[in-house]
Amino acid sequence: MKFKTILTALAIVLLLSTANANADNMTEAKLQYNKGIDFYKIGQYDRSMECFRKAIELDPDYIDAYYNLGSILDYLGQDEAALTVFKQIIVRKPTDYDSVYKAAELSKKLGQIEKAKSFLSIIPAGTYVNPKAYQLARELNTDLQTLQYENNIKEQPKQPQTNGVYENIPSPTGITTDKSGNLFVAGFSDNIIFKITPEGNRVIFLKDKRLNGPIGIINDEAGNLYIANYNADNVLKVTSTGQVSVLIEDVLKPYGLYISNGTLFISSQGSNAVIRYKL
Repeated sequence: MKFKTILTALAIVLLLSTANANADNMTEAKLQYNKGIDFYKIGQYDRSMECFRKAIELDPDYIDAYYNLGSILDYLGQDEAALTVFKQIIVRKPTDYDSVYKAAELSKKLGQIEKAKSFLSIIPAGTYVNPKAYQLARELNTDLQTLQYENNIKEQPKQPQTNGVYENIPSPTGITTDKSGNLFVAGFSDNIIFKITPEGNRVIFLKDKRLNGPIGIINDEAGNLYIANYNADNVLKVTSTGQVSVLIEDVLKPYGLYISNGTLFISSQGSNAVIRYKL
């Protein structure tokens, strides 16, 4: 009985510690957000964006931080970067129609006309962005009613072509599995490796400052995970116990990974080559 009591107390302590850590992250995210607002007011846009990015890193669902970051990028004419940010909002909160409109507007600026129409088609009647959306639709030589009708036709139930979908994974790139049937997915834009269990439960497997544009990933027989770190020009190794290290440096734009007979092969887009590495 005493042993069970000790275990129960330990579990409570661990839960409280996790809750406190999450609360601390949210508090620090709010502080970074407020600093971003202050820097924005005095025209220091780079420092403002840096603060908003830190707030997002601490709280990946901080919608207001995403929105302000996207708005500054839009103001500075960095249209593609701004569009990427607003897409992140839509993934997390599809009913944020202001962000949906922003995505449509930026798509039009980038010449992605069909994509702009697609965003406009999901804005329902009666929202406060409707006047702007109506005007943008006219500039695209159409109207919201037509776009919404065409979108409804597209969304008619179809015969399933798959056995299931894992949804809301931002910018998924490489995938691999381990011996236990867990699925690992690289999230390129958020620099995250997700783990999906055979039961379908999704958790963050790896969020590390060394992750920078993960693309190709693969597991070896010992349970180690290898990551093609595209933007960092290196290959990372994550052991079965979670230890992260740089396995190979100076690999220009690593992309695909493959393991055979104890050798890791890496396709290097930056050098138009395939690299061999004996594990």
